[in-house]
Amino acid sequence: MKKITHVAAAVITRPDGSFLLGQRAPDTFYPGYWEFPGGKVEAGETPREALVRELAEELAIEVEVANPWLTREHVYEHAHVHLHFFEVTQWRGEAHAKVHSALAWQQADALEVGPMLPANGPILKALRLPRVMGVTQAAQVGVKTQLAALDRALANGLKWVQVREPDMPPVERAAFIAEVEARCAKAGALCSLNAAEIEASAHPGANLHLPARLLMQLTARPESEWVGASCHTRAELEKAAELGLDYALLGHVQQTPSHAGQPDLGWVRFVELCAGLPLPVLAIGGLTPTDMAHARAHGAHGMAMIRGAWA
Repeated sequence: MKKITHVAAAVITRPDGSFLLGQRAPDTFYPGYWEFPGGKVEAGETPREALVRELAEELAIEVEVANPWLTREHVYEHAHVHLHFFEVTQWRGEAHAKVHSALAWQQADALEVGPMLPANGPILKALRLPRVMGVTQAAQVGVKTQLAALDRALANGLKWVQVREPDMPPVERAAFIAEVEARCAKAGALCSLNAAEIEASAHPGANLHLPARLLMQLTARPESEWVGASCHTRAELEKAAELGLDYALLGHVQQTPSHAGQPDLGWVRFVELCAGLPLPVLAIGGLTPTDMAHARAHGAHGMAMIRGAWA
């Protein structure tokens, strides 16, 4: 059994969503392959400390903000690596290729370089996930009001919507889903349907969002491009990871009217529950757009909001 080598890896991102990749040099394993910059965690270092050191050595930049993101394991012929990914959103200096053959800024949905180092390949799909999910509440505010709010949000850049309408009659819900899907498609936004309230056979290939009770009953991942789940416990998060889901929601993080009187997780517990997971986790519960930086500093990929998405 190979010894596990811990590696810190940086997803260095610019405001336009592009990220930096480096091409491995000829005298290394997998020469010519592209990777996220980073390197081995040395004895006595934390993964973040290793990241700061490696980026100074490899790219000549000084890290200012590095948010924990997710972790993955991969077994190569020469090593078993445990990758600690951080999102680096602020740094000083201009990146220069000190150890790589070349550097390239890329977009996850339009990659122009390759091949990717095998351990880093799955990260690209996670990077395609928007940072904000708006969860519908048409049964509470009215379909007309919700669709108007959706139009405004899409016009303002919202790229991900979950249709969740447990209190809406099935016929009305089907018509509402069709309206939301059409609007999302026109805006280039992702639309996920809450699997507790739809007949999957009526929406073949739809992106699915699973409530925790359905998640825990599954033995295999549903055959949809994007599948995620709502989670409240570590066991549920681990089940989502085991099934290879694309993301999870975790909450409620703060007090919210939809869970009045129920204790919230708080950010310390959120961090504890997310530690070491291989999939992006979005925070949900009592959040507004102003909480984004705080959420990402605590390891969240982004946020899901009901009221906050439509305000």
